[in-house]
Amino acid sequence: MVTPDLAPRKGAPPPPARRGGPARRAAALIGWVALSAVLPGAAHLRAGRWRTGLLLLSGYLTVAVTVAGVTAGADAGLAGHALGWLSQISLVFAACAVAWFCLVVRSYVVLRPGRLPRAGQILTGLVAGVLAVVVAVPFAVAARYARVSEQTLGSLFTAPDGSGQVGGAVRRDDPWAGRDRVNVLLLGGDWGDNRIGMRTDSINVASVDVRTGNTVLLGLPRNLEHVRFPPGSPMAARFPFGFQLPESRPGWREDLLFSVWQYADDHPELFGGRRHMGAEVLKETVGHTLGLHIDWYALVNIWGFAKMIDALGGLVVAVDRDIVYGLYDEGLVRAGTRRLTGTEALWYARSRTGSDDFDRMHRQRCVLGALLSQADPATVLTRFTEIAAATRGLIRTDVPRSMLEHLVPLAWKVKHAAINSLQFVPPLINTAYPDWDRIRLLTARAIRASVRAQAGPSAASAGSSPAAAPRRHRHAPPPSPTPVLPTPVLPTPGTPSPIDDGCGTPHTAMAR
Repeated sequence: MVTPDLAPRKGAPPPPARRGGPARRAAALIGWVALSAVLPGAAHLRAGRWRTGLLLLSGYLTVAVTVAGVTAGADAGLAGHALGWLSQISLVFAACAVAWFCLVVRSYVVLRPGRLPRAGQILTGLVAGVLAVVVAVPFAVAARYARVSEQTLGSLFTAPDGSGQVGGAVRRDDPWAGRDRVNVLLLGGDWGDNRIGMRTDSINVASVDVRTGNTVLLGLPRNLEHVRFPPGSPMAARFPFGFQLPESRPGWREDLLFSVWQYADDHPELFGGRRHMGAEVLKETVGHTLGLHIDWYALVNIWGFAKMIDALGGLVVAVDRDIVYGLYDEGLVRAGTRRLTGTEALWYARSRTGSDDFDRMHRQRCVLGALLSQADPATVLTRFTEIAAATRGLIRTDVPRSMLEHLVPLAWKVKHAAINSLQFVPPLINTAYPDWDRIRLLTARAIRASVRAQAGPSAASAGSSPAAAPRRHRHAPPPSPTPVLPTPVLPTPGTPSPIDDGCGTPHTAMAR
């Protein structure tokens, strides 16, 4: 006769302890626990706890189907919205980590491991504990990533809502306030605790079509002279005939474009006592030079740029010739297609030895193109914490946090659109005596060409030249022991060309 406390429940299969030998029973128990980790409620159903098992299973399936449906219809717009929910997402993932850990432990308990021999209890308990930790770790990592992202974005996007926005306050139905383009000033600076002031050595404007993502990168040389300011502005009143200052020492000029930010910061009296006007003044100045309205700026600390590249695992660049760098020319980046460290990439872009400012602009454009193509999602995900740590203190911007949900979908369009570049360097312009009307005319032409362009191979296959039909941004080649340099594309002066065309070719060859 079977005692009541050991009798199986009506309709329930026999418990694991009643079948086979100890090893087989232990293996079956662990199998059911593992199944419960991916299909909650399975262990409860095996133990005859139908109500709890069905409740767990139905709840899990409902959530899984909902998540799958949302994921299937997800786009960059949803990713943009998610940036505003990072705190909540972090809490949800943390709760899931705790819940899944408890679920695995409880599934182990309901299968009554006490019926196993002592050795079997210890072994299955250890396996179940490890399994509980393993299934909880992905949720814990996701919670940490969401938290780190929230902290990083909070440190970068500090502009108050309503400031620096396109057309004022953001409207969800039309965040661009009826405009068909946004223009972002992209700067490379060299501020730091061991440096006095800040120079904007790299000055580019990304003009983006909000409908297609087609982008024109407009590069201005740092040594542009006699810079003009918007009529009626305090700087125009101070310099009615252009930005001109006495030489600080013979042959040493500080009245070039790269000094506008610092000069504005150093002279708050020109702005009624308002301080830190450098960014706003440079936005107005560059916008006036190109005939555009600059919406926001993003300033990257060039010295911190190396940390970002190292966090990505290096950067593959086609180096066209040996680049010498260092105070005593002690450094060398050898020619060839190779993976550069952050320091090497920085010096490749900034070295002055045997180069002029225009050659440096060309190399900086190549590094930017390589970074855009190689910062793929898989690399960013696997090195997420390092990248986030490198980003803090690396960037200054006046983009409001509330605009991120709209900029993420736009950035996705840019990633898959035509990205062309127009660099205002000799012989296109004379940096000492610039033709301002010509600069604005070429800017307008480049933007019109970008509007007409169709991203992708179809445009190139239509029989048009690279100047007339911009091509999709190409990825940099993988490392190779036998470097193969790309064939140079020689654009007509004043015509925008794909961002990475000519990278790996000397700037002098491009200019001819």
